[in-house]
Amino acid sequence: MAEVQFRRYEDDDDEEVKDLFTLGMSEHVPPSCLHVLKQPPTQMLLVCVFCALMASSKSLLLPILAVTLLLAAGRQGISYMFTKYIQVSLHKDLGHIRQTYLEQPNSCFWVAESQGRVVGMVACLPAESNEACLELKRMSVKHSHRGQGIAKALCRTVEDFAREQGFPAVVLYTSVVQTDAQKLYEHVGYKKIREFVVPELTAKITNFTLLEYRLDLQKPGN
Repeated sequence: MAEVQFRRYEDDDDEEVKDLFTLGMSEHVPPSCLHVLKQPPTQMLLVCVFCALMASSKSLLLPILAVTLLLAAGRQGISYMFTKYIQVSLHKDLGHIRQTYLEQPNSCFWVAESQGRVVGMVACLPAESNEACLELKRMSVKHSHRGQGIAKALCRTVEDFAREQGFPAVVLYTSVVQTDAQKLYEHVGYKKIREFVVPELTAKITNFTLLEYRLDLQKPGN
């Protein structure tokens, strides 16, 4: 395994960081589609459309085609939502990383570098919901470098920073479809403290929930 260096973000990392974020978020489209398919309203809609067309047309081809088109449209809709989120993120904090994370107090952005390429990243800043806590954000590791302990090391980097800055806890948010991320956070000590549905109408219909995790920090020597 090539040596991995963990360091603070530099301006030359900008494009690689954006590419890493975009690829990482795009990976969530297939599991999100599967999640939507498992929801009772979705299954009921598909069954109703199939049965109605089957009864009215007396043909198997038309209902199959209609359901296929609905599935394709649904996937396109989910893909559009992720694309929109990526674009908004690249325009906001990831478009101004230095100003957002390096020039603000109690904030930072790190990358994991291997053979001169960025293969992982993580950031933190005071949590909007509770400024007494630090929030872990933008965690991502390149697919080819997963399973090497990079994500755990990035989590520890944020944990150490939070402890140095005097924060009592670190919080983070992840989605219901990010099962690997959930396992990682629980493995390094985070506890799930609540689940809530994203306020957008589409998210409510599909029961797309976010999970909030918290890691309480012990002071050195405790």
